[in-house]
Amino acid sequence: MGAEVRRYGRGRATRGLALFVCAGFVAGCASMPDSGDVEQVKATQGADSQVRVYAVPPRDGARPQEIVDGFLEAMTSDDPSYATARKYLTKRWTKKWRPESLTTVLTEAPESASPPGREEGDELTYALSGELIATVDRHEYKSVVPTQYGGSLRLVRQNAPDGKGKEWRIDAAPQGLVLGESDFLRNHLSVNKYYWASGQNTVVADPVYIRQRQDPVTRMDPVAQTISALFEGPAPWLTPVVDSPFPTGAGLKKGITSLAPDDQGELKVPLNDKASNVGGAVCKRMATQMLLTLRELAAPRVEQVQLQRTDGSPLCVLTADQADVYALERLSPSPNVYFVDSDQRMAVVGTKPKNIDKAMVRGPFGDGQLKVGTVAVARSLHRAAAVSQDGKSLYGASIVSDEPLAAPLVQSAAPRATDRLSAPSWDRNDLWVADRDPANPRLLRFAGGKGPAQEVTVGGLDGARIESLRVSADGVRMALLLSKDGKSTLEIGRVERRTDAAGATAVSVVELRAAAPRLASVTALSWAGPSRLVVVGKETGGVQQVRYIQTDGSLTPAGGLPGLNKVSAVAATEDEEQLLVAVSDDGLVRLMPNANWQTMVEKGASPVYPG
Repeated sequence: MGAEVRRYGRGRATRGLALFVCAGFVAGCASMPDSGDVEQVKATQGADSQVRVYAVPPRDGARPQEIVDGFLEAMTSDDPSYATARKYLTKRWTKKWRPESLTTVLTEAPESASPPGREEGDELTYALSGELIATVDRHEYKSVVPTQYGGSLRLVRQNAPDGKGKEWRIDAAPQGLVLGESDFLRNHLSVNKYYWASGQNTVVADPVYIRQRQDPVTRMDPVAQTISALFEGPAPWLTPVVDSPFPTGAGLKKGITSLAPDDQGELKVPLNDKASNVGGAVCKRMATQMLLTLRELAAPRVEQVQLQRTDGSPLCVLTADQADVYALERLSPSPNVYFVDSDQRMAVVGTKPKNIDKAMVRGPFGDGQLKVGTVAVARSLHRAAAVSQDGKSLYGASIVSDEPLAAPLVQSAAPRATDRLSAPSWDRNDLWVADRDPANPRLLRFAGGKGPAQEVTVGGLDGARIESLRVSADGVRMALLLSKDGKSTLEIGRVERRTDAAGATAVSVVELRAAAPRLASVTALSWAGPSRLVVVGKETGGVQQVRYIQTDGSLTPAGGLPGLNKVSAVAATEDEEQLLVAVSDDGLVRLMPNANWQTMVEKGASPVYPG
């Protein structure tokens, strides 16, 4: 059931807001209510995607504040081509205003400050203010450290269309849209586009935002928007490490604004001339990207795609099951969580059975040969890495067979345990660890999980130290918890691999960008989806919280999680259906669906899923 909202402005000049709820999706709304009070509501109330906002044009003789408020409200609507918003503009500015050029996102709806003096003149300037948290350009959400936003609206008094009197209209405004976060999230949906990791049969998630309903400018429905965004290519930040088989200029056939699967779940995608003549193998890679991307939409469910040439003939067909082979969650197949028990041995426990049974892993990490501090399990589930309890040494060993403890892969020379090795992390093939030694800080990679150690350069650290790290399943993104001057930040780096003529591979982590700029501190993290993290942190002046965030810095609809006391570690996986696990005062706990945290093991540390 949805709600439709008509907005008439806000602030001192607010006239009110009428709200009515449809009885059902099929029958629709029979009529507007003809009784009841009008409720005054400010624009940014909450990101309810079922609420529809309808803009209202300016009334005759509207005062300047009403024009300002009405225009700001109209930008939050689904009005086709923003036609109603344009009625608040002069003809000159209507031609210059490009609402699709950029979206500026503030924590709350922008505030407008009326100028001093009276309205006898023919020109007024209203200041717009708020807290800037992000911009959205070509569907890409770019979060920033919250900062003060400043803009302005210039109003002029012009002759009314009927020639009788004058009316106030906006003759200059910020380009694009300026929205509060709740209005933005109400109108937009986060979707992962998928591209191929360079030279691999692994996909990489590239998060973007599309309109929840029909796009006001392109008139495309969500499915057409998503496919069109996929054709636009990956974000510039991701481009150096991914491939896309789409030919230059490839896209949907001209005029296609709506796509929907038939009764059997098949979606037919008409392509333009640039994409109509690709080979069968390339076509199926394109179709794989489309199917994995369309999985991000809750509805409709697409079971098969048929890519069509411009003339309507089939180019290739692919099923959802064929595409799912490349899904990132397939790289994390285990429902079990590994952890360090109270005897500093590596143990394993299932997350879903009602009766929790702890078991020790085989080999030197589980039989007591090594006092274990932190662990990581290879995605093959056969091997693991462990850092000794004193943080000095990193070892690799089997966890499915018995073997003696081998020599360490690397050792830290730092005098203090807290300055030694971080917890390890695996990508698809390689093992990673950070040595936090102040005298020789370094990020190390072990190809195939074995020696020798390869030192990896990290660009943009600017004196910060790597406290912990988590590599994504695709191997091309790394989440880094950094510390500097007593402050901690969460950054995402791009992992680049370059092979020279001799076959040697040079690896680097570059272009760090803030993943949680709104958190004043972060103490623990884990990947929790293809482009989602779960973090433990605090906002400025706030209390510790566990929440989900997107790698672009935006909040997820299920961002906040039930409270938990003194969380020291979290574990999740790319498969979002797996349970979230954490370590707190209550021991090793799991978060059950639609329930609260439940204790699994009374004493445990360093919980990890494979990876």
